[in-house]
Amino acid sequence: MKRTIQDYVFLFGIAALIVLLDQWSKFLVRTQLMIGETWAPWDWLLPYMRIIHAKNSGAAFGMFQGLGGIFTILAIVVTVVIIYYFPKVPREDWLLRLAMALQLGGALGNLIDRIGQGGFVTDFISVGGFPVFNVADASISVGVALMVFAMWFKESGNKTAGSASNLDKGDPQVQEEVQSD
Repeated sequence: MKRTIQDYVFLFGIAALIVLLDQWSKFLVRTQLMIGETWAPWDWLLPYMRIIHAKNSGAAFGMFQGLGGIFTILAIVVTVVIIYYFPKVPREDWLLRLAMALQLGGALGNLIDRIGQGGFVTDFISVGGFPVFNVADASISVGVALMVFAMWFKESGNKTAGSASNLDKGDPQVQEEVQSD
């Protein structure tokens, strides 16, 4: 029981930091800029990076506009799945655990927006020609990338470990291949 509580402290601690940063930044944008208004600290930065107040009724990066209700349900499902599976992930898989915490924080940040903003999410980070996004979107994206990397890293490690364990078991085919090298 104590281990599960410690697991959840990590999960909810990281997720809470993401939610706080996400909601604080969205609050600043909503109170300081009109929808569509752009701000950059230096004019030379405008072509490359700017803050722009945008409302998004779709998914991350403005995809699937008008499907906010579906994404509200999806965020709830993702939240429940992460909370359920997180304690089952071994502590040694810290990268996978971090990825899940980032995804949870992002899902909750956008869910709070959808519930409080009538199905919309506030987006504001604009980099070059890339679609406008927010802290929650970035957290989800980084979490997914980390998850893919962690799973790939673990899988490639298992293949190497599996080959070594076959040698230990005296597998004649593997020993023959090693001797022929």
